[in-house]
Amino acid sequence: MKLIEKYKSPNFNERRKKTKVNYIILHYTAMINHLVSIEHMCLKSNQVSSHFLINKKGEIHYLVNLNKRAWHAGKSYWKGLTDINSASIGIEIDNSGHHLNFEKFTSPQIKSLLNLINKIVKDYNICSHNILGHSDIAPFRKIDPGEKFPWDQLNKQNLSYHPEFSLKNKKNKKEKVKSSFLTPNLRKKVLFMLKKIGYDTRQVKITSKKFNLLIKAYQRHYRQTSISGKIDHQTYKLINQHYKEVLTS
Repeated sequence: MKLIEKYKSPNFNERRKKTKVNYIILHYTAMINHLVSIEHMCLKSNQVSSHFLINKKGEIHYLVNLNKRAWHAGKSYWKGLTDINSASIGIEIDNSGHHLNFEKFTSPQIKSLLNLINKIVKDYNICSHNILGHSDIAPFRKIDPGEKFPWDQLNKQNLSYHPEFSLKNKKNKKEKVKSSFLTPNLRKKVLFMLKKIGYDTRQVKITSKKFNLLIKAYQRHYRQTSISGKIDHQTYKLINQHYKEVLTS
C-alpha cells in the first residue's frame, strides 16, 4: 500500500499521555477536490488536519504522523471521552459533501480505504465497534461521511460493526411509525440505549431537536435508507440489538 508524503500538515500536537489509540474516525472533506482540501489542512491558521486523505483515484495522502494527535474530530464525544483526537486516527475521504454535489464515493477510494483500515486495525488492535463516522461522535453539528458512505462494504470485511436481527425484520421499504413508538417511555429507553452505545446524550431531552438529530446520526450510519429522525420499527430494532451486543461485547 503506497502512501504519498508530498504534503504534510503542521496542525497537530502530542497525544494525551497514557491514551491508547482505540478509534478510527471517517470524514468527508466537503470541498470541491482533494487538492483544495489538502491546502486547507496544510494551512496552519486553519487549525484542522487528519492523518490521511484519500482522493477519488484512491491515492492515500499521509498528512500527519500516526504518533501525533491530528485535529480532525473537533468538539466531540464517545462513551464519556471528549478528547477523541488523542484516541483516534482520522481519515478524510475526498467528497464534496451535502452542501455541494455530494457525489457517490468512488470504487478506488473505497478499495484504498478498506486496505488502509485493515492495516490500522491490525497495527492498533481496533475493535469494529470503534470505527465510526464524524456524525457519530458529533451528532449535533456534523453529518459526514453521510448516508451515501458504503458502510456495508466495511461490514462485509468485518472492518466495522452493524447490528443484526432476524431476516423478517430486514425490510428496506418505508414503514409507518406506530403510535406506541412515540411514547415518552420508549423515547427515554432509546435515549438510554444510545448513551450506552456511546452517543452524546448529555442535555438531550426527548422532545428536543437534539433528540431528532441524534436519531438521524444513528440512521446515517446504521439505517441509511431512512434518515427521518423518527423512531420507526426498524430503527428501534437496530438500536435495541446494538445495545444488547454492546453489553455483551
